Amino acid sequence: MALWLTEKDVRELLPMDQCVQLVENVFQQAGQGQTVNQSRRRIRLPAGYQHVMNAAVLGSGAVGLKAYVSGGGPSRSVVVLWDSESGALLAIMQAQRLGQVRTGAASGVATKYMARPDASTVGLFGTGNQAITQLEAVCAVRPVRQVRCYSRTPERRETFARRMASTLKLDVRPVSTADECVAGADIVIAITNSSEPVFNGEKLKPGAHVNAAGSNSWTRREVDEATVRRSSLVAVDDLPQAKVECGELIYAVERGIFRWEQAVELGEVVAGRVPGRSSDDAITLFESQGIATEDVVAALHVYSMARERGLGTELPA
Repeated sequence: MALWLTEKDVRELLPMDQCVQLVENVFQQAGQGQTVNQSRRRIRLPAGYQHVMNAAVLGSGAVGLKAYVSGGGPSRSVVVLWDSESGALLAIMQAQRLGQVRTGAASGVATKYMARPDASTVGLFGTGNQAITQLEAVCAVRPVRQVRCYSRTPERRETFARRMASTLKLDVRPVSTADECVAGADIVIAITNSSEPVFNGEKLKPGAHVNAAGSNSWTRREVDEATVRRSSLVAVDDLPQAKVECGELIYAVERGIFRWEQAVELGEVVAGRVPGRSSDDAITLFESQGIATEDVVAALHVYSMARERGLGTELPA
């Protein structure tokens, strides 16, 4: 019988270091043509949208989908997982925490392959729950020594800095301007709900790597055209989905700053088909929309660990 798994189960069974490895593996499989990902589809509702995204990871024997509704209140998502051979339902699980961890893990993988090996300073834009997992993932793959965090509300960035300094045992400092946050940073993370760029790309230091992970809408941009123009490598998690959802690149293409032919999929980088970095001074950019293959591989791990540990609730046949 299938399992029902809660947010508590996911939190216990999906630590960040394991999720980074899972997501790295699935991007390598994607680069080898072993996954099938379908772009997010949306249905307009009176107060928001329903979103559905699905994928198959061919070597794992699993296929699944994530669905959620946004607008009118907090978003709550579920992942449904099936055995791709028999069609048997394996699990239904709450997926808010899963989404936060796998989104952070994707940025961690991009950072592992695209940032300088000695990258040690982080400029972080955004101080919500997603910012926590972004920072955890980057710290899992690089020797981070200092983090500067910025958000529009002083109290939120100060609280976030204290919390993450205690959790990660790092020097985490709140800063009062975007320029302070980006200046000299080896890694820049944008994980906000802003519809306009949150920093000036001309301020990026040579050799910086940028993770833009907060937006999956053509109407929103977290990074500006200068960031796109200055980037020697622009990687996306899934090119068809980026062409629909990546506001920064859509904006740049419409203005002749960028061509879609210049973008590569992160799977190509992880699989070794495209170098992640051409030189120490190259600026690199990862545009993360969040894709269903990440959800499926993370959900399959949670399900397998739940079976092993006897967690979850059996659903009726």
